[in-house]
Amino acid sequence: MSAFRLSDRELDMRALGQELASPSAGACVSFEGWVRDRNEGKGVLQLAYQAYAPLALAEGERIMAEALAQFAIERAVCVHRTGELRIGDLAVWVGISAAHRDAAFAACRYVIDEIKRRVPIWKNEFYSDGASGWLHPDGSPVQS
Repeated sequence: MSAFRLSDRELDMRALGQELASPSAGACVSFEGWVRDRNEGKGVLQLAYQAYAPLALAEGERIMAEALAQFAIERAVCVHRTGELRIGDLAVWVGISAAHRDAAFAACRYVIDEIKRRVPIWKNEFYSDGASGWLHPDGSPVQS
């Protein structure tokens, strides 16, 4: 199974965590990114993620391979949601297993930071005032 995936369905964190199991792993670190009800002072009602899947999957896999090469980790998994999400929904999950916690924490931080920076996934936030706005995953507005 690919280390980086897109999903238009609710994520099963328990099943994802089981993908990290390794007899030599003594640590597991995960990150959960949830849809929140506010962004930059605006009330958010919901959001929708869109991705250019071929490029997103390729770049996501590249990031996961980089993490495996740079950190002393056993396994790495990241799944990012696409489609419409509600407040409180899980939007992205990253999990890392390693022999020791320092490598697991560092790799997890690296993966989520690079996914947000490099992977072509955009979100459209729908605000309580009736407006909406497209954002790149790093939080910056999409320039038109």
